[in-house]
Amino acid sequence: MKILVTGGTGYLGGAVVRALARRGHDPIVFARHATSVPSDTLPGARVDGDVRDRAAVLSAARGVDAVCHTAASVHVWQKDPADFDRVNVGGLETVLDVCATQGTSRLVYTSSFLALPPQGHRRPIEANDYQRSKVRAREVARTAVRRGLPIVTLVPGVIYGPGAETEGNLVGRLVRNHLAGCLPGIVGAERIWSFAYIQDVANAHVTALESAVKADEYVVGGQNLPQLRLFELLRELTGTPLPRRVPASIAWILGWIEERAARRRPPRLTRGMARILHHDWPLDSARSVDELNYHVTPLAEGIREVLAQAL
Repeated sequence: MKILVTGGTGYLGGAVVRALARRGHDPIVFARHATSVPSDTLPGARVDGDVRDRAAVLSAARGVDAVCHTAASVHVWQKDPADFDRVNVGGLETVLDVCATQGTSRLVYTSSFLALPPQGHRRPIEANDYQRSKVRAREVARTAVRRGLPIVTLVPGVIYGPGAETEGNLVGRLVRNHLAGCLPGIVGAERIWSFAYIQDVANAHVTALESAVKADEYVVGGQNLPQLRLFELLRELTGTPLPRRVPASIAWILGWIEERAARRRPPRLTRGMARILHHDWPLDSARSVDELNYHVTPLAEGIREVLAQAL
């Protein structure tokens, strides 16, 4: 199949592009600077464009069999909060409109676990602008399904694995900083994360594009473990001591200080992130295992792959 991947140069998007090529498909990489990525690092045709630009998306989507929409603004903070809405909500609306216009038979959309309620809550929380925009985008996707559009939403957990240490690869950055001795501490050490290995999540996207699964939402998480377990594994594998724990109250104060300094540099922590890290985020991927043949890589195995690149 010929498949357009928006955000195809991102951490997850690039993994999806490579997984598509491995399974014999013809990916088209759509991103703002797609043509600047070396061809030996990412297969497929390249198209420069922005998901906020309907004409650019429409042009790139002509003649494709399916669209995989991974493009998103995943920053902790942005100077203009409306940018999250323009990309994360408006970008999805643009892609939905283009797919409806073109009669595209399959659209796979990447949501976020932060668009779901944390454990113990009946409704999603909106602690920061990224989370707020992804909650809104999930509502847009669910409305599209009710309208009969062929959209399959995948909800990954905390994605990790080897690869670029970008904002889309939080665990990779935590590992690098911890091994380098420059991680100040961790917030919410005992809180539960669902550690989703990058290749498992990418393969799930390809399967959703290939399969005749109904337009619906599928969770693609991993092992549900305390955040601290990541650092316990690093200690077992490298001898690196555990990081210090930052209490929630102190994290909130640090977030406030970082936000005050945001005129000079992006904050490393915000009050919204401190609130998010104070919750548990377990995921149940059983339905994806049954219907998408989803594979869950154990965290210990995945971290060995991360270390093989980092060391």
